[in-house]
Amino acid sequence: MFELPSRVSIREVGPRDGLQNEAPVATEAKVRLIDALSGTGVGRIEAVSFVHPKAIPQMADADEVWTRATKADGVRYSALVPNSRGARRALAHGFREIEVVVSASDTHNRRNVNRSTDESLDDIAALIDLLHGAGATAEVIISTAFGCPFEGDVDPKRVAAIVDRVVADGADRIAFGDTTGMGTPRRVRELVSLTRDRQADIPLLLHFHNTRGTALANVLVALELGIVEYDASVGGLGGCPYAPGATGNVATEEVVHMLHDMGIETGIDLDRLVEVAELAQEIVGKELPSGVLRAGPRTRLTAMS
Repeated sequence: MFELPSRVSIREVGPRDGLQNEAPVATEAKVRLIDALSGTGVGRIEAVSFVHPKAIPQMADADEVWTRATKADGVRYSALVPNSRGARRALAHGFREIEVVVSASDTHNRRNVNRSTDESLDDIAALIDLLHGAGATAEVIISTAFGCPFEGDVDPKRVAAIVDRVVADGADRIAFGDTTGMGTPRRVRELVSLTRDRQADIPLLLHFHNTRGTALANVLVALELGIVEYDASVGGLGGCPYAPGATGNVATEEVVHMLHDMGIETGIDLDRLVEVAELAQEIVGKELPSGVLRAGPRTRLTAMS
């Protein structure tokens, strides 16, 4: 009989991964969203990415957003970078938790950054050295870890081999990205079990999209396997340009709602989080896919007429 963890750490990725896949919003709105999230009790927030504005126009104001955002005590903020130039910008702004991305799928990696997976891994090795030299940690996010929209299934052994390499190169943490929502409970169990057999000690975070409605089921299986770190996006912000009709990451309030009902602590105030989801919906000007945002927590009762 498995024993579920008593506490889970959620990294809120709405301000970066969520808004990066939405129509551009005003700088002030991004700052409001980060500040509101900082007041929910969430312990980690992925705030911005330092990328070239031509590549991702939605993040063109990352420097201003981060300068203006309130840095709340007790919240760990991280940034995503694509290369050494982005890393130096992040370091200059005081970030010490920095993420880099590589796709397990060679085709997806070439579509994203116009280079092979192996070429990106060579760059990441140098980037890890740069970050460590500046006193920062390096998290390597392996996207398309559960499947690629161009290639289909990705062999878990290929993903595990990438983990082996980046750990050998000094990565401090690993994240598996279900980039277009192709993950299922079976695939989660297979990949996490294989990774843990080979790299038992590396901190592992899972990042699920809810494109095909499996995100919460995937979280449940991962909990059974002892994984205690997850990404989620307030309101279910986001999507993916390579998955037509895709929703964003699993909604933070949906994950928190499920975990709290299971007796698993997150440190997050669900009522305040739902209020922030309402703000996120207002900011992007459209209905977001979160069921908890629409219906409210299960404890919210309906008045009799």
